[in-house]
Amino acid sequence: MTAVLAVLLGLLYFMIFGFSAQNAEESGSLSLRVSGKFAEIYNSLSGERMSREDLGRLAEGMEHSVRKLAHFAEYACMGVLVYGLLCQWMEKGRRRCMLTAAWVFLSAAGDELHQYFVPGRYASFLDVLLDTWGGVCGMLFCILTVWLCGKWAGRRGANRGDAPETDGSGQERI
Repeated sequence: MTAVLAVLLGLLYFMIFGFSAQNAEESGSLSLRVSGKFAEIYNSLSGERMSREDLGRLAEGMEHSVRKLAHFAEYACMGVLVYGLLCQWMEKGRRRCMLTAAWVFLSAAGDELHQYFVPGRYASFLDVLLDTWGGVCGMLFCILTVWLCGKWAGRRGANRGDAPETDGSGQERI
């Protein structure tokens, strides 16, 4: 499991580095194409028949939000992968959560520093915070999923008779 998570994390870093290495024109063009697809999907689902000009304006209006959502999603995936890796090597607890958040924060800061040196791009501390929040949400998703699976498994065990019966007051029936 450690090897799989490490490879996936490496691929994610490679992808993030590739996006950050794009100059401003390339990055903006990619964001606008993705926003255009979202505008087309919206147009299709809403039943409206927007003109190409209206679709273009909608895509331009969505572009900033799509870019930020992409940042958030990339780092949410990082939070899942880093937390999963640390689960292999550390006991459950606050320290594992703090280390995951610190790892994601330092990765986001490094990414923004890299962007600073790319033509037409800039570094933003707000992006570091957004990315870190994405990573923390990814970690919280893992914690919640494990907790819910534990609850579900406990109920299944009780329904199968694996757990002792109680009399309603918490006392085990004999």
